[in-house]
Amino acid sequence: MRHGKKHNHLGRKTAHRKAMLANMACSLIEHKRINTTVAKAKALRVFVEPLITKSKADTTHNRRIVFSYLRDKYAVTELFREISVKVADRPGGYIRIIKLGNRQGDNAPMAMVELVDYNEIYNPKGKKAKKSTRRGRSKKADSAQVEETATEGKSEE
Repeated sequence: MRHGKKHNHLGRKTAHRKAMLANMACSLIEHKRINTTVAKAKALRVFVEPLITKSKADTTHNRRIVFSYLRDKYAVTELFREISVKVADRPGGYIRIIKLGNRQGDNAPMAMVELVDYNEIYNPKGKKAKKSTRRGRSKKADSAQVEETATEGKSEE
């Protein structure tokens, strides 16, 4: 029976689990994308998304609450300064989990966890990649230009 089982314990004691999730959250905030197992990714989503929601309102109280979870002042600063600005209009769902396949050594299912607003390729509403079309000159124009420079060189001599 699953009475009272609200989250995945991930085979760890409480202190180890909290420390691991805090470290993973700091890495996610710093690098915007990390690779981990699917179970840890799902646990990380439950851990980080409320913190990102708290970062939308930049108050001293919210900073202290987030710091009590993350225990890294650089991650807290990055979260409140840059990430909260990007997710300000998003009502939730700040993290995307993409399954990658199984790990070579132990066949564990792996996933990539990323912040949704930081991937412009996969984000249909975000900034579109600017399509740059460069057109080369036609071969006729190139050969005509080469002949003109050759005739100019001979006339100057």
